[in-house]
Amino acid sequence: MEKFPVTCRHLSKTYQQGRVTISALVEINLDIPKGDFVCLSGPSGSGKTTLLNILSGLDTPTSGEISIDGARVDKMTKSALAEMRLHKIGFVFQAYNLIPVLSAQENVEFVMQLQGIASQERARKARRVLKEVGLEGLENRRPGDLSGGQQQRVAVARAIVSEPSLILADEPTANLDSHTAESLMQLLCTMNAEHGTTFLFSTHDKLVMDYSKRLIKLRDGQVENDTI
Repeated sequence: MEKFPVTCRHLSKTYQQGRVTISALVEINLDIPKGDFVCLSGPSGSGKTTLLNILSGLDTPTSGEISIDGARVDKMTKSALAEMRLHKIGFVFQAYNLIPVLSAQENVEFVMQLQGIASQERARKARRVLKEVGLEGLENRRPGDLSGGQQQRVAVARAIVSEPSLILADEPTANLDSHTAESLMQLLCTMNAEHGTTFLFSTHDKLVMDYSKRLIKLRDGQVENDTI
């Protein structure tokens, strides 16, 4: 395992809007150590989502280098990027992105099924992680029969079950009330401590910032401040 699961060197991203060039990211240099619990903050348009998308291989940088576990993401083919997302990265979205026709357990098992893990092992791991996130007894409920907070816990269970190197969370508390959001952040802190998984959040939520070990503020595509 690399000391720094995530590294960025001189990472820049520009877009063309007609004759105008928009700089979404400008010369980003970052090292994120294993087990870090990092929050990206900043106003809308500061580059938070662009950075997450590039880290996950869903978008490509205009220039610069990015590595996950020592592998150069900016040099990967589309198939290699898909493999990296499948095995190295877990995702938690503000919209949950659960499959509505599957049960909670089936949603958690889905990534493991894509990884080719045998059905009995998938079921065992899914039940264990659902218990960890406080959903024991709700394994067979579909997303429509769960509250927003419970759905987000299923999403967290799905993200951590295959023990990825990195979990990317885009505004994970945006659709939650304050009590549920605090409960979710306490859960993620526990997951971080127990599993040693590296978390990187993008958020406007001060609660998420307060729970983070490290706060990186972006403005106009640049790192304005990086505090621990």
